[in-house]
Amino acid sequence: MRAPDTYTLVADIGGTNTRVALAEGPRLLTETVRRYPNRNYPGLETVLRAFIDEEDGVDCKSACVALAGPVADGRGTLTNLDWEIDETSLKNATSAETARLLNDLQAQGHALGALPETSVRELVSGTEAPAHATKLVIGVGTGFNIAPVFETPSGRHVPASEAGHANLPIRTADELALMRFFETAHGFPAVEDMLSGRGLERVYLWLSEQNGARKEMPAADIMSGFESGTDPIAQKAAEMFVRMLGTVSGNLSLIQLPFGGIYFAGGVARAFAPHFDALGFLSAFRDKGRFAGFMQNFAVHVIEDDYAALTGCARYIDQA
Repeated sequence: MRAPDTYTLVADIGGTNTRVALAEGPRLLTETVRRYPNRNYPGLETVLRAFIDEEDGVDCKSACVALAGPVADGRGTLTNLDWEIDETSLKNATSAETARLLNDLQAQGHALGALPETSVRELVSGTEAPAHATKLVIGVGTGFNIAPVFETPSGRHVPASEAGHANLPIRTADELALMRFFETAHGFPAVEDMLSGRGLERVYLWLSEQNGARKEMPAADIMSGFESGTDPIAQKAAEMFVRMLGTVSGNLSLIQLPFGGIYFAGGVARAFAPHFDALGFLSAFRDKGRFAGFMQNFAVHVIEDDYAALTGCARYIDQA
């Protein structure tokens, strides 16, 4: 039996699964992490109650939840899941005295500096920067979003955004045709329509149509076809995907100036990271005309810790 009013319950709600764990202060207790498929539950409250029951009815002093969607005034709505969450219901579900909601990329931002060194891998080097330099987290998974990380005299500030719903940048005739395909299907060609797991599937579908034989393929199979070299359409889809990711990331870097580094998070980003060089990420990232040299200031990393958002929740609420 765990001591009452000692632990923090932390959770990370993605589009497909919810991870729940306990933390002691800012330290995530990794042995308590459990994963719950969202399709099996009507809402977050039932997930949290299942976790609490499995932890022998643990009585937590606080709770912090990261979710893949906008959060405002203590209320959050998931972008790719029909769940609504608020801090009052979170308190009720966990019996916690304090409850907080964060966007999942905000949680990733709060985790920086608290992750094991082995779980953050540098992909592209940049110039040396002071510890207080701005950083930028870019999440590519079920959806797409970003979170800038600012170090201020009053502590770390990680503002929320919904950058995945901005327009796709277009540079080539192929990208324009692809944008029209997204526009016809969804009414608006957003960044997330391409730079996400389902976005990769849409790119493959469009390319197969251009090749004369419309074919749908799951993202995992597209990656397999690309990595094995057996599917030329998968190869082209991977190239278009990674180059667009470079273009979008470069644009965001010029807006935020993350001299402290760019940090990719999410399953799709992790899958593509080993192939960034071969697929042209860096050339697209630095393709900014007379600012191409300036783009060398920004180091690029990938976060390989699947529990980073949970660590960020623990660190955030411990310092609140």
